[in-house]
Amino acid sequence: MEDEEKMQGNAGIKLFALNSNPELAQKIAAEMGVKLCDASVKHFSDGEIQININESVRGDDVFIIQSISDPVNENFMELMVMMDALRRSSAGSVNAVIPYYGYARSDRKARSREPITAKLIANFIQLAGADRVVALDLHAGQLQGFFNIPVDHLQAIFTQAQYFIDNKIDEDVVVVAPDHNGVKMARNLAQFLKAPIAIVDKRDANRLERPEEATVIGDVKGHKCIVFDDMIDTGGKMADAAEALKAAGATDIYACATHPIFSGNAVEELKDSPYKEVVVTDTITIPEEKQFANLKVLSIAPVFAKAISLIYNNQSVDSLFCRDF
Repeated sequence: MEDEEKMQGNAGIKLFALNSNPELAQKIAAEMGVKLCDASVKHFSDGEIQININESVRGDDVFIIQSISDPVNENFMELMVMMDALRRSSAGSVNAVIPYYGYARSDRKARSREPITAKLIANFIQLAGADRVVALDLHAGQLQGFFNIPVDHLQAIFTQAQYFIDNKIDEDVVVVAPDHNGVKMARNLAQFLKAPIAIVDKRDANRLERPEEATVIGDVKGHKCIVFDDMIDTGGKMADAAEALKAAGATDIYACATHPIFSGNAVEELKDSPYKEVVVTDTITIPEEKQFANLKVLSIAPVFAKAISLIYNNQSVDSLFCRDF
């Protein structure tokens, strides 16, 4: 009965998946009780993209699921071409569902003659015809202000906190920021887990030759630790944090992040680090060769499914941000 009501409430949604993360798109569709719409995305030998929409979208509310992840520029252009195709097909509204927003770290001018690429990406998305953006854990919340259209900024922290609670990892635990920039995020998770926080303090922005010499601000000796960040890219920062915590006397050490970028030698860094478990979400597809024994992937599909359903039915999304544990 519940599934039937779910399907009836979402019956008019048109959900499309591009090539960046088809597995997540299938999970979202299953959560919503709908099928992904029929479209083909082809790449010519010279790299040009061809998209064919094989069913009518005239007057419909359309949601496109596409992470701007590796290959970043290719996936971004797929999104642009798809939105143009939908606009030219008279779609009622075009909603870009972006689980991972690439270029998000380029959100300000840190030096002379530097672009603000995150703003440029926002301009392109609007120019291509998006009416709304649905994103998850933007690197900086201020990126919402780069858009002149509605942005629903979802959070993975509720899913992550629930995982640690369900597995009793919230007992006698300290939430650790891998650097000073991550203190706010660490504090948010610590609030849900009713835990103290600590900070890994290193003065050199580059990799430390001896990570164990980094200063840990806070009491971690004899405690479990969760190193919490929004993304894991090369893995260096996470690896340094783990070594510093181990040297400071921490017991079981966990890594937790929303976006598993895993570029360069990230997998080797994480496998060689003293992490008991590396917990990420499925915002980015992790190739089989980048998966390892202590990697745990949480699905964020229920969060996106509920958000899309609420947006489609013109209901408040407040319930996605109000939760007690």
